[in-house]
Amino acid sequence: MIKHILIFALFFSFPIISAEYSAAKSLPRSNTEITLSYAPLVKRIAPAVVNIYTKRTVTRRAHPFMNDPFFNQFLGRGFGGLERQRVEGALGSGVIVEKDGLVISNAHVIKGADEITVVLNDGREFPAKTLLSDENADIALLQIDPDGEELPFAALEPSESMEVGDLVLAIGNPFGVGQTVTSGIVSALARSSLNINDFNFFIQTDAAINPGNSGGPLVSMRGGVVGINSAIYSRSGGSLGIGFSIPSEMVMAIISAQKNNQISESGHVIRPWMGLSAQDVTAAIADSLDLDRPKGALISELHEASPARAAGLERGDLVIAVNGKPIQDATEMRFRIATTPIGEKVRLTTSAKGKERTLSFKSISPPEIPARETVTIDGKGYFSGMSFSNVNPALVEELGQKLPSEGVVISAIGAGAQASRFIRLGDVVEEINGVKITTPKDVKKALGQKLNGYRLALTLNRNGQRQQIALR
Repeated sequence: MIKHILIFALFFSFPIISAEYSAAKSLPRSNTEITLSYAPLVKRIAPAVVNIYTKRTVTRRAHPFMNDPFFNQFLGRGFGGLERQRVEGALGSGVIVEKDGLVISNAHVIKGADEITVVLNDGREFPAKTLLSDENADIALLQIDPDGEELPFAALEPSESMEVGDLVLAIGNPFGVGQTVTSGIVSALARSSLNINDFNFFIQTDAAINPGNSGGPLVSMRGGVVGINSAIYSRSGGSLGIGFSIPSEMVMAIISAQKNNQISESGHVIRPWMGLSAQDVTAAIADSLDLDRPKGALISELHEASPARAAGLERGDLVIAVNGKPIQDATEMRFRIATTPIGEKVRLTTSAKGKERTLSFKSISPPEIPARETVTIDGKGYFSGMSFSNVNPALVEELGQKLPSEGVVISAIGAGAQASRFIRLGDVVEEINGVKITTPKDVKKALGQKLNGYRLALTLNRNGQRQQIALR
């Protein structure tokens, strides 16, 4: 079986370049133009590209069954329960995008890190702290303190300025060999079928990207960072000329959210909420709608508090453009909405029977509808210190996870909770000790029940997979 390996990679900068975008593109017209070099561009950009070294302490149980909740109840700490700790190191890339030391990289590069060191191309080293790690988009914001020193930095350029066939450079530290520059072209735009992160909207390039390039920039010939290389398609772990970059618009949106304090208590970016779900248009759907080809996003669900619904959007409407930009599918619509700042106007263009109309409304933060109810378990026991809450849009955004539209979820886990060994944040609780859980108040009622000699009989739903746990 061919093994597909997705290896995460690349990004670049923040102050936006604009004056040169309208420059005409042309083919080389002479031997002189053909022999032109990338060197001037590299000299300008490379100093802002950094290496990122991380260290994390990993704790492992000595017995292989100790991490299994079922065997743990029998083995306990006295039987193979000794814990061993070791320090693991990792390498990635990043780019400085502001002169005060704001560094962009991938979230997976710094995940679990206890210590982060940023090394510049000129050899200077700085400790870094994490401002934000957005795993949904696989983008991390780091901060280094220049302590009065001048830092090189690069500028973000909207990826909308790019076309398939445009030349690009990728800069990073592949395999730890040192800063490396590779060149290629934009192979495709708006790739949306990769399942790499929650937005799945990428620039594809054939510029060579390898392990260690993660977090480095994809650079246009104008010197702007148009993406963060985030993954490659590979059979062996090396580059096959198919790399994927997170568009700069997503990076700009995350930087804006961090600066405007649009971050949840759990550290997740609060993104615009439209209260809608959509599906791709298949060939059969396109035929039923008298479309010449499959395009757009078909609205399948609308929340009662949706601002789009208040503006006149209905189930079954076909959205063909967001903010004037045509969309190909539901993933692209989601990306366009997610990169619209909260409080700004969103324009959805819909099509029905050959006629188009545009709906306009303000993007909003996820609301607390229905009102949140939370029950926290006190005292001693498996659930001590855990909180159970009903699902609403605000909670979904706080947890940064895909959750059902209703139900009761684990919204907080106390440090001393015994159940933390087998329960995760965001797990949907369906039943406890034979009692069906439909509201947070049901949890306390259920914990007072006993079932056939078990201290705990629990049914969870995790990412759509049902799990049953029973402890005596």
